Amino acid sequence: MMKEMNNYVDAVFCPQDGLLEEVISSINENGMPAISVSPSSGKLLTMLVSISGAENILEIGALGGYSGICLARGFTGKGNLTSLELEEQYAKLAHQNLSKAGFGDQVTYMTGEALGNLESLVTNKKQFDFFFIDADKGNYENYLNYCIQLAVPGALIVADNVLARGSVVGQSEPKRYTETMKKFNFVVANHFQLESLLIPTGDGLTVSIVRK
Repeated sequence: MMKEMNNYVDAVFCPQDGLLEEVISSINENGMPAISVSPSSGKLLTMLVSISGAENILEIGALGGYSGICLARGFTGKGNLTSLELEEQYAKLAHQNLSKAGFGDQVTYMTGEALGNLESLVTNKKQFDFFFIDADKGNYENYLNYCIQLAVPGALIVADNVLARGSVVGQSEPKRYTETMKKFNFVVANHFQLESLLIPTGDGLTVSIVRK
Protein backbone atom coordinates (compact mmCIF):
# COMPACT_ATOMS: atom_id res chain seq x y z
CA MET A 1 0.00 0.00 0.00
CA MET A 2 2.80 2.42 0.88
CA LYS A 3 4.50 1.84 -2.47
CA GLU A 4 1.26 2.36 -4.39
CA MET A 5 0.55 5.60 -2.54
CA ASN A 6 4.05 6.92 -3.26
CA ASN A 7 3.73 6.00 -6.94
CA TYR A 8 0.46 7.92 -7.09
CA VAL A 9 1.88 11.01 -5.39
CA ASP A 10 4.99 10.98 -7.59
CA ALA A 11 2.92 10.57 -10.76
CA VAL A 12 0.50 13.39 -9.95
CA PHE A 13 2.74 15.93 -8.22
CA CYS A 14 6.24 15.23 -9.56
CA PRO A 15 6.47 15.42 -13.35
CA GLN A 16 9.52 13.87 -14.97
CA ASP A 17 12.69 15.81 -14.30
CA GLY A 18 15.35 15.17 -16.92
CA LEU A 19 18.24 16.41 -14.79
CA LEU A 20 17.32 14.30 -11.76
CA GLU A 21 16.82 11.27 -14.01
CA GLU A 22 20.36 11.80 -15.28
CA VAL A 23 21.57 11.84 -11.68
CA ILE A 24 19.84 8.51 -11.02
CA SER A 25 21.44 7.10 -14.18
CA SER A 26 24.89 8.29 -13.10
CA ILE A 27 24.43 6.62 -9.70
CA ASN A 28 23.49 3.33 -11.37
CA GLU A 29 26.35 3.56 -13.88
CA ASN A 30 28.85 4.02 -11.05
CA GLY A 31 27.59 0.97 -9.16
CA MET A 32 26.33 3.03 -6.24
CA PRO A 33 23.30 1.97 -4.17
CA ALA A 34 19.90 3.10 -5.44
CA ILE A 35 18.93 4.90 -2.24
CA SER A 36 18.29 8.48 -3.33
CA VAL A 37 15.23 10.24 -1.91
CA SER A 38 11.95 9.76 -3.75
CA PRO A 39 10.79 12.45 -6.22
CA SER A 40 8.12 13.66 -3.78
CA SER A 41 10.61 13.79 -0.89
CA GLY A 42 13.02 15.73 -3.09
CA LYS A 43 10.30 18.19 -4.05
CA LEU A 44 9.37 18.64 -0.39
CA LEU A 45 13.02 19.40 0.45
CA THR A 46 13.05 22.12 -2.22
CA MET A 47 9.83 23.58 -0.87
CA LEU A 48 11.01 23.52 2.75
CA VAL A 49 14.26 25.32 1.90
CA SER A 50 12.35 27.90 -0.13
CA ILE A 51 9.65 28.46 2.49
CA SER A 52 12.15 28.75 5.36
CA GLY A 53 14.51 31.02 3.43
CA ALA A 54 17.45 28.86 4.47
CA GLU A 55 20.86 30.03 3.27
CA ASN A 56 23.26 27.65 5.05
CA ILE A 57 22.42 23.97 4.70
CA LEU A 58 24.22 20.97 6.16
CA GLU A 59 23.56 17.66 4.43
CA ILE A 60 24.69 14.40 6.04
CA GLY A 61 24.95 11.84 3.24
CA ALA A 62 25.52 13.06 -0.32
CA LEU A 63 25.49 9.86 -2.40
CA GLY A 64 25.29 11.06 -6.04
CA GLY A 65 23.87 14.51 -5.43
CA TYR A 66 20.13 13.94 -5.97
CA SER A 67 19.08 15.37 -2.60
CA GLY A 68 21.78 18.04 -2.84
CA ILE A 69 20.26 19.37 -6.04
CA CYS A 70 16.79 19.31 -4.49
CA LEU A 71 18.07 21.27 -1.49
CA ALA A 72 19.97 23.81 -3.58
CA ARG A 73 16.97 24.39 -5.83
CA GLY A 74 15.24 25.90 -2.81
CA PHE A 75 17.76 28.74 -2.49
CA THR A 76 16.32 32.12 -3.38
CA GLY A 77 19.56 33.13 -5.08
CA LYS A 78 22.34 33.06 -2.52
CA GLY A 79 22.93 30.05 -0.35
CA ASN A 80 25.57 27.50 0.58
CA LEU A 81 25.39 23.75 0.99
CA THR A 82 27.92 21.81 3.06
CA SER A 83 27.66 18.10 2.39
CA LEU A 84 29.23 15.31 4.44
CA GLU A 85 29.97 12.08 2.58
CA LEU A 86 31.93 9.04 3.73
CA GLU A 87 33.06 7.96 0.25
CA GLU A 88 35.26 10.33 -1.73
CA GLN A 89 34.13 8.86 -5.07
CA TYR A 90 30.50 9.53 -4.14
CA ALA A 91 31.30 13.12 -3.22
CA LYS A 92 33.10 13.57 -6.54
CA LEU A 93 30.10 12.34 -8.51
CA ALA A 94 27.74 14.46 -6.39
CA HIS A 95 29.82 17.56 -7.12
CA GLN A 96 29.78 16.79 -10.83
CA ASN A 97 26.01 16.50 -10.76
CA LEU A 98 25.50 19.68 -8.73
CA SER A 99 27.82 21.52 -11.11
CA LYS A 100 25.74 20.31 -14.03
CA ALA A 101 22.67 21.66 -12.21
CA GLY A 102 24.36 25.06 -11.78
CA PHE A 103 25.16 24.79 -8.06
CA GLY A 104 28.79 23.69 -8.18
CA ASP A 105 30.07 26.94 -6.66
CA GLN A 106 27.56 26.78 -3.81
CA VAL A 107 28.47 23.37 -2.42
CA THR A 108 31.40 22.18 -0.29
CA TYR A 109 32.09 18.50 0.39
CA MET A 110 33.69 17.10 3.53
CA THR A 111 34.63 13.45 3.10
CA GLY A 112 35.32 10.82 5.72
CA GLU A 113 33.50 9.85 8.89
CA ALA A 114 30.59 12.22 9.47
CA LEU A 115 30.92 12.27 13.26
CA GLY A 116 34.48 13.57 13.04
CA ASN A 117 33.51 16.23 10.53
CA LEU A 118 30.55 17.26 12.68
CA GLU A 119 32.82 17.64 15.69
CA SER A 120 35.10 19.81 13.58
CA LEU A 121 32.18 22.02 12.56
CA VAL A 122 31.19 22.42 16.21
CA THR A 123 34.78 23.26 17.21
CA ASN A 124 34.90 25.91 14.48
CA LYS A 125 31.58 27.34 15.69
CA LYS A 126 29.83 26.86 12.36
CA GLN A 127 26.08 27.44 12.23
CA PHE A 128 23.38 26.30 9.84
CA ASP A 129 19.71 27.05 9.37
CA PHE A 130 18.70 23.80 7.63
CA PHE A 131 19.84 20.20 8.04
CA PHE A 132 19.14 17.04 6.06
CA ILE A 133 20.04 13.66 7.56
CA ASP A 134 20.19 10.71 5.16
CA ALA A 135 23.13 8.49 6.09
CA ASP A 136 23.86 5.41 8.20
CA LYS A 137 20.81 4.81 10.39
CA GLY A 138 22.71 3.68 13.47
CA ASN A 139 24.09 7.19 13.97
CA TYR A 140 20.88 9.13 13.35
CA GLU A 141 20.52 10.09 17.00
CA ASN A 142 24.16 11.21 17.15
CA TYR A 143 23.67 13.23 13.97
CA LEU A 144 20.55 14.81 15.45
CA ASN A 145 22.44 15.90 18.56
CA TYR A 146 25.18 17.50 16.50
CA CYS A 147 22.64 19.25 14.28
CA ILE A 148 21.01 20.80 17.34
CA GLN A 149 24.41 22.08 18.49
CA LEU A 150 25.08 23.59 15.06
CA ALA A 151 21.60 25.07 14.60
CA VAL A 152 20.57 28.68 14.75
CA PRO A 153 17.23 29.22 16.54
CA GLY A 154 14.37 28.28 14.25
CA ALA A 155 16.49 26.02 12.04
CA LEU A 156 14.87 23.02 10.36
CA ILE A 157 16.16 19.46 10.74
CA VAL A 158 14.82 16.92 8.25
CA ALA A 159 15.60 13.19 8.45
CA ASP A 160 14.82 10.59 5.78
CA ASN A 161 13.82 6.90 5.93
CA VAL A 162 12.08 7.22 9.28
CA LEU A 163 9.29 4.82 8.25
CA ALA A 164 11.83 2.10 7.36
CA ARG A 165 9.77 0.97 4.35
CA GLY A 166 6.64 0.93 6.50
CA SER A 167 8.12 -1.54 8.97
CA VAL A 168 7.86 0.87 11.93
CA VAL A 169 4.08 0.37 11.77
CA GLY A 170 4.19 -3.29 10.76
CA GLN A 171 3.25 -2.83 7.11
CA SER A 172 6.26 -4.86 5.91
CA GLU A 173 8.92 -7.22 7.16
CA PRO A 174 11.22 -5.59 9.74
CA LYS A 175 14.44 -4.10 8.39
CA ARG A 176 17.75 -4.22 10.23
CA TYR A 177 17.20 -0.59 11.20
CA THR A 178 13.49 -0.76 12.06
CA GLU A 179 13.97 -0.60 15.82
CA THR A 180 16.59 2.12 15.39
CA MET A 181 14.09 4.24 13.47
CA LYS A 182 11.37 3.63 16.06
CA LYS A 183 13.70 4.87 18.79
CA PHE A 184 14.83 7.83 16.71
CA ASN A 185 11.24 8.86 15.98
CA PHE A 186 10.41 8.70 19.69
CA VAL A 187 13.44 10.83 20.56
CA VAL A 188 12.57 13.42 17.91
CA ALA A 189 8.92 13.54 18.92
CA ASN A 190 9.75 14.11 22.59
CA HIS A 191 12.91 16.23 22.43
CA PHE A 192 12.53 19.37 24.54
CA GLN A 193 14.36 21.50 21.95
CA LEU A 194 12.32 20.34 18.95
CA GLU A 195 8.85 20.81 17.54
CA SER A 196 8.44 17.91 15.12
CA LEU A 197 6.16 16.02 12.79
CA LEU A 198 6.60 12.88 10.71
CA ILE A 199 5.45 13.39 7.13
CA PRO A 200 4.66 10.09 5.35
CA THR A 201 6.04 10.93 1.93
CA GLY A 202 8.63 8.71 0.27
CA ASP A 203 10.07 6.56 3.05
CA GLY A 204 8.98 9.10 5.66
CA LEU A 205 10.55 12.40 6.69
CA THR A 206 10.65 13.91 10.15
CA VAL A 207 10.64 17.70 10.04
CA SER A 208 11.74 19.51 13.20
CA ILE A 209 12.03 23.15 14.20
CA VAL A 210 14.87 23.84 16.64
CA ARG A 211 13.82 25.84 19.68
CA LYS A 212 16.64 27.39 21.74
